[in-house]
Amino acid sequence: MIPLDVFGSESVAADLLEQVRWRDGVTCPRCRSDRTVRNGSYREFQRYLCKNCDRTFNDKTGTIFAHSKIALRRWLFSIYAFLRFNTSLRQLQCEIEVTHKTMHRRIERFARALDAPSLNLVGPVEIDEVYVSAGKKGRERDRESRSRGLSTRGRGSYSSDKPPIFIIADRGTEQRYVIPAKAADESTIRLLLADRQQESLTVYTDGFRAYEPLEDDDAFDREYVVHGDGEYADDEVHVNTCESHASQVRRWLSPHRGISKDKLTQYLRAFQLRRELFRKPGRDALKHAVQATL
Repeated sequence: MIPLDVFGSESVAADLLEQVRWRDGVTCPRCRSDRTVRNGSYREFQRYLCKNCDRTFNDKTGTIFAHSKIALRRWLFSIYAFLRFNTSLRQLQCEIEVTHKTMHRRIERFARALDAPSLNLVGPVEIDEVYVSAGKKGRERDRESRSRGLSTRGRGSYSSDKPPIFIIADRGTEQRYVIPAKAADESTIRLLLADRQQESLTVYTDGFRAYEPLEDDDAFDREYVVHGDGEYADDEVHVNTCESHASQVRRWLSPHRGISKDKLTQYLRAFQLRRELFRKPGRDALKHAVQATL
């Protein structure tokens, strides 16, 4: 269920932030000391005094919610709607009645706070790439509009505003990783597959020539299908999981009408977090999203 009580009451929103942030005990955000005591309140938020550095702080200090004039309940609603329903920033701007610049800055700050995915491949793994339209949205306003990368045929590149995004599906852990890159080449692929538990990792790919050098490397056991020859699955050899996940990536980016390639990593980290929330109920999903930013 959607946690409407959190979005309707600032005190309930403050309680949720307090539960998530201090789940392992209250520590000073400045000196990291646990020698803290309660010291009154700041509006709906608990205030604390650190006996180590003799400074005060509250539940929002040092978080992405600090120094914001917008109510916490509204920011939590924005994060929840952005992740759960893939709501565009324009629509969120209308919902919480702020300027588009403010909404864009806050969502961007939220996305920057998310950690990069940590790869630890068990295998076997599928790997595939998808190309998306991502230029310099919001920049170079004094120049004529440039043609998008998707208007040209063939595989794209970062410089042509059609950067590659690699999809890795680890069948051993059922984890999915979405990682943008500046080039779809051998060195990038080797770097993505470097963090693995097995000395010889089984890798399922399509017939893209950048994967071919893996066949001559003892660290990999490459098996592949050639889509150009009408091969899409040969028993366990396929990249269908990656292709399915790639279609979800496209749907995630679609409402935002063209992502700047400088911000593509941030949007994909939010997409990764969205997948983690998929099976969680409303309040647990919101707590997980807040925890990811702390």
